[in-house]
Amino acid sequence: MEEEYSLVDTSNLLQAASDFSFNPGSRSEAAVKEFLDSFPLPLIINALQTKGDVPGLEYALVDCLEKIFRTKYGASLIPHFMPFIVVGLQAYSQRVRALACKTISSLLENLEDNTGLATSLIKENDVYLLLLNCLVDGCFLFSDEQVAVAATDAIRNLAGSQQGIEIIFPSTPNDATDITKLAAKCSSLGRARVLALIVKLFSTSSAAATLVYNSNLLGLLEAEIHNVKDTLMTLSVLELLYELAEAPHGMEYVLKTNILPLLISIIRDSNAESMLRSRAMMISGRLLSKENILKFIDESGIKAVISAIDERISLMESQDADEYECALEALGQIGSSSQGAVLLLSNTSAAKHVVNAAFDLHGRGRQLAALHSLGNIVGETRTENNKLLNSDAEETLRRLIYETASNSPKLIPSGLVLSILKLESEFRIAGYRLITGLSARPWFLVEICSRQEIINIITDSYSETTKIGMEARYNCCEATYKALASSSKFLSDPALSGTAEKLLEAIKKGPYLAKGRKQEARPEVATADRF
Repeated sequence: MEEEYSLVDTSNLLQAASDFSFNPGSRSEAAVKEFLDSFPLPLIINALQTKGDVPGLEYALVDCLEKIFRTKYGASLIPHFMPFIVVGLQAYSQRVRALACKTISSLLENLEDNTGLATSLIKENDVYLLLLNCLVDGCFLFSDEQVAVAATDAIRNLAGSQQGIEIIFPSTPNDATDITKLAAKCSSLGRARVLALIVKLFSTSSAAATLVYNSNLLGLLEAEIHNVKDTLMTLSVLELLYELAEAPHGMEYVLKTNILPLLISIIRDSNAESMLRSRAMMISGRLLSKENILKFIDESGIKAVISAIDERISLMESQDADEYECALEALGQIGSSSQGAVLLLSNTSAAKHVVNAAFDLHGRGRQLAALHSLGNIVGETRTENNKLLNSDAEETLRRLIYETASNSPKLIPSGLVLSILKLESEFRIAGYRLITGLSARPWFLVEICSRQEIINIITDSYSETTKIGMEARYNCCEATYKALASSSKFLSDPALSGTAEKLLEAIKKGPYLAKGRKQEARPEVATADRF
């Protein structure tokens, strides 16, 4: 068979494979069948194994096979060539190993069904162990990043079915495929890749997340955070935790570990790198941003994070702009839930940092971060029923805003808001978000509705040119009108009835491309003055 599919002259195959693979886009099923009619798969594989020294042949064939196996028809051929895949996973060539990993992904994506055909083939051929070897150093001197990514994707696809999960987390432990033992014996680079794999597995499904937690694999992340001497590794782990915090079940399981106390210790560590403290704050904010947060952690844990960030802001003053902005953003994330906002406003010092920075026209980046954070705290991202907080929190919020205004040249909150709406687009967007959240408060509604300049800006259909700006302005109009319309007291006020009509008219136009939109400015071409 090998002699039947061997080639003496590879020039035709090289040309055909190059033409097939280098054309942009995916190949159709018909194109794949036509190509394989001219050059059968055994012939291509044989050439890849025996003619690797022909210049350009390996590159062309690898790209060609990758496109073939991506199709349904190509994937249906994979079970007949599992020995080739197994050899490819152990090849010296990084491109061939990456191809073999991607082929496993294609097998799982296209052929895994109720029969469990794909996972059965993987189990019979010990493919999972070979994928782990591709992920880390294994028996090779080095492992290409492209190979590691392809291996991670293949294992993640394997975890997409119950049969696959049972291969990764067998009922009877196997030392060769035990992830904890694998991490312990490989290099720092290999360990980082194993930790990244754990996060990918965790994000796959609820069942996988439960097994990752029960296998104490999150403990590997904890152990690396403890090792603050290796800044690069700690930063890598923090990046993974940032991703983990966004996983559907991330908050639920991470808060059961000691990771949050470790993050607090990093935030409070003045000797730690600024970037480490910044990431620790952002991760903490993400973990504590959900509306149902108190189901998984008590108030003292949230207060500890807020206190740690507040202490850090007090120490920073104006030293590190990036860290300061991260601290403000983290507080805003915590305050995005109604429960988090109440706890944040109970720490007057932390809340004051956000309010002061939001209306500090000299802060720029700091002000923008604080405006968005304050928008979260006042409920811009929350549902209508959850915008308002308890009486103590509302009083603290009102007092802080009026105090900040009285200590500024603007004197009243409407003056501060107007100054923001007169800035460039990104600040106006943050201002719209702030008004959207605060308009649910009667005291603030009176402030903005009594300032016709503010109403003129938010009802101006031509003021914003970006999609996000148009939507933010429209939402601001809608929220303000709803607040006015819900109060018979406001609607009966002759001074405010005209404002309500103006807001309603702006809402009817919709957020995008209002009818009669002004013509955009055009550049004028003129002869340059040379003298």
